[in-house]
Amino acid sequence: MNVFPENTTFKYSWRTYQKKFLDNLNEYLVDNHLHVSAPPGSGKTVLGLEMMLRLGKPTLIVTPTLAIKNQWIQRFCELFLNTEAVPDWISSDIRKPGIITVTTYQGIHSASHADEEESTEGKSSKIPFSEIIKKLQKQKLGTLILDEAHHLKNAWWRSLMELKNIINPTVVALTATPPFDVSGAEWQKYIQLNGPIDAEISVPELMMEGDLCPHQDLVYFTLPSQEEQKKIEYYHSQASEFFEEIKNDNQLLSAIGQHQTYLNPMEHLDWIYENMSSYTSGLVYLNFRGKEIPDIHFKIIGDEQKYIPEFDFFWMEELLDFYLLVDEVNFKDYEEHRTDLGNRLKRQGFLEQKTVSFFNSKSLNQILNSSIGKLQGIKEIADFEFSVLKEELRMVILTDFIKKEYLDNETQNNLTLDKIGAVPIFEKLRRENSQNKKIGVLTGSVVIIPASTKEVFDQFCARQNIHEISFTSLVYDQDYLIISLSEQIKHTIVHIITEIFQSGGIQILIGTKSLLGEGWDAPKMNALILASFVSSFVLSNQMRGRVIRTDKDNIHKTGNIWHLVCFDSQDVDGGQDLNMMKRRFKTFVGISNRDNPTIENNFERLNIKIIENNDRVPEINRASFILAKDRNYLIKRWKTALNKGNVLVEEIKVPVENMAAMNGMRIDYLGKMTGNFAKVIVASVILFWQDVLLGLLRNIQSISSIKNFSLFASLFGAAGFLVYGGKLYRSVKQYLRCKDSAKQIDSLAEVVLSCLIDEKIIRTSTEKLKIVSSSDKTKSAFCYLEGGSQYENSQFIQTLQELVSQIDNPRYLLRQKRKFFFWKKEVYYPVPEIFAKNKKSAEFFKKSWDKIIGKSDLLFTRTVDGRKILLALRFQAILKRNGRIEHLHKWTR
Repeated sequence: MNVFPENTTFKYSWRTYQKKFLDNLNEYLVDNHLHVSAPPGSGKTVLGLEMMLRLGKPTLIVTPTLAIKNQWIQRFCELFLNTEAVPDWISSDIRKPGIITVTTYQGIHSASHADEEESTEGKSSKIPFSEIIKKLQKQKLGTLILDEAHHLKNAWWRSLMELKNIINPTVVALTATPPFDVSGAEWQKYIQLNGPIDAEISVPELMMEGDLCPHQDLVYFTLPSQEEQKKIEYYHSQASEFFEEIKNDNQLLSAIGQHQTYLNPMEHLDWIYENMSSYTSGLVYLNFRGKEIPDIHFKIIGDEQKYIPEFDFFWMEELLDFYLLVDEVNFKDYEEHRTDLGNRLKRQGFLEQKTVSFFNSKSLNQILNSSIGKLQGIKEIADFEFSVLKEELRMVILTDFIKKEYLDNETQNNLTLDKIGAVPIFEKLRRENSQNKKIGVLTGSVVIIPASTKEVFDQFCARQNIHEISFTSLVYDQDYLIISLSEQIKHTIVHIITEIFQSGGIQILIGTKSLLGEGWDAPKMNALILASFVSSFVLSNQMRGRVIRTDKDNIHKTGNIWHLVCFDSQDVDGGQDLNMMKRRFKTFVGISNRDNPTIENNFERLNIKIIENNDRVPEINRASFILAKDRNYLIKRWKTALNKGNVLVEEIKVPVENMAAMNGMRIDYLGKMTGNFAKVIVASVILFWQDVLLGLLRNIQSISSIKNFSLFASLFGAAGFLVYGGKLYRSVKQYLRCKDSAKQIDSLAEVVLSCLIDEKIIRTSTEKLKIVSSSDKTKSAFCYLEGGSQYENSQFIQTLQELVSQIDNPRYLLRQKRKFFFWKKEVYYPVPEIFAKNKKSAEFFKKSWDKIIGKSDLLFTRTVDGRKILLALRFQAILKRNGRIEHLHKWTR
């Protein structure tokens, strides 16, 4: 029975993608979870409220902030009840639950801590959490809505899991940014609470509906300052010096050589198996130092060719990790050397948080991330955008820190701007403001407005019934006012400054991500500079979502999103700042900059050519400015790209290195095909040329029965033709399945799909399903499943990824024996975990593999022999250092 009033209904029409989602609601709720991923502006709140109504049970809604909590109540009253008055059956106090109870994550966690609860919920009565759960049970709570479900601090997760396990409600999880960048363990916690992602409302769908404006990501490259460059060069030179030292360190050589693993390897197989990288690094180092590697080691790792890689920075990091962190027991005689070495690594920034790294250290990253060169980049972008948009400019600059020590009480502020923060950015723009841009600062402790907006500010305060606000002029610039943040104004200052920004009183607003990130809304914003360097990609995506919303007063609104990268010419990959940016772009679905625009989610879509040195930086920035200027062309590019598709698919990209085994199989089948073809030719000659042979043999007096021989030859030829003809057909078929990377991934995907259907993980009828595979000029393979649900597609991609990933520790392996004339080799593939849970599932996987790809053997690895095979395979995996498998999103038909 529905507990909500009969006339409770959404007063507007549903958008196309919303209706499509709601029509499939029952399918999503099979596991009593509904997990939705949708970008800002998609109407997640309204969808959550509609789901609550359709489930028809008392509901608990949990939100990340007080502002968003109030927003849920306001939206429900306005859009469903058609009233401004909040009925008494809606509660904002977790201790007094109603039919609808709205609280915060902090409120749930601190329900039994009076002081903390008073600050979040405005209440002070202390009740044990168990009592709150009993009250929710008494209220017959049936639905739990988790808004912005990526908020998963461990303490909050435990409280929510306790509530979920006791009450067992239907869980509705809503998020704009699933936390894909967390550890595997954290991701499992996230899925345990929220369930697997059932549906994704994509950016292109919202663009089609006109709910997001055309927008583009732009990268502006900066260079380190002279002082920073010296630090970077010094850092790299120190790394090189350390490498030379380790190459000649006799104490280290002695310690490694005396380790029991290398003296008696057969007695330490379990240790070797668990510490394969450490073991291999020791072999690499000993070989580099000219020590002979006994054959027993090559036997253990299954390396008949006795190949040992070159000692380089990668192996030095592995070796030092082994020597300093992994094994303290066997190196106890070298304690003084280890301590000295570790301390020097720490002082130089190469050993941090129990991780040895020479080119991904916190200290080097900090130099690049917070490079003062970015201040000049911010100034140049702001000047450029103002030159294009003039008075229409509404730019937000988001950063991590306030740095209010850069305000000065002198008549001139001549402080050196050598750090990135809200105040230094303000000072940079203020000091060099030849265009007279209106600049403001909005942070938790510093608020600065142009003096020209004071009258407007007073008017907004009067509307909020706030009086006697204290202003102070900047001592060194009377054109700006600092607002004293009294208790009276603290709670409304964000709203007031936002309104002034919206109206144009402030054209460039500088703020911190904590204040202007999640939940903040300013639809007129048309440019954003992300000067935030320490946030996770969840926060990055949230901040980016502020500028892509539509503006009802400007149907032609477009948005430019600027990302700052400090280029490190000392690093062959451009430095860690660039690498971090590339990782973040995997979560941003947007328009490409190619001549034929597409919609996808990677850094490559920006079409930025590889930077080899500092000289190309200005050229790339000029190209970004050309794109930023032509906003009409941006609209056309979105229109062209949107017309190319109707669905955003998740696709797996497998580097060519990961397909090496399948490439070897192709050569194997080519050999079989060639051999069988030759045998068919021989059989054909015997079969079809028997008449010729018969004529020749009639003249040979020594053969008594020519007819019998002829009959024998015919039968032999026919049998050979049939046998080898069949083999030729099968080998040709197998070769065609492996002839290129697209065919190879397609064959593997067919095996995976067949087994997922058998396991009933994929339930969509096979007529609706289609495997789509392709390859690019680098021979990387791409694959996705068309026609399944979001959950099915995700499971398909995840399982296929396991199959093509390097072998780690699977329960079962498939072994294929390959040969090419006299050449023989055994190749192994992991049975994905989902099929390895029992022998029956593993055997069905083998059966499907044999049918589609070729005959194989199924091996159980939890035996002595299986463990030896895994040991050799893990050694090979470490040596290969395969490319990174990526998940891409593409808009397609």
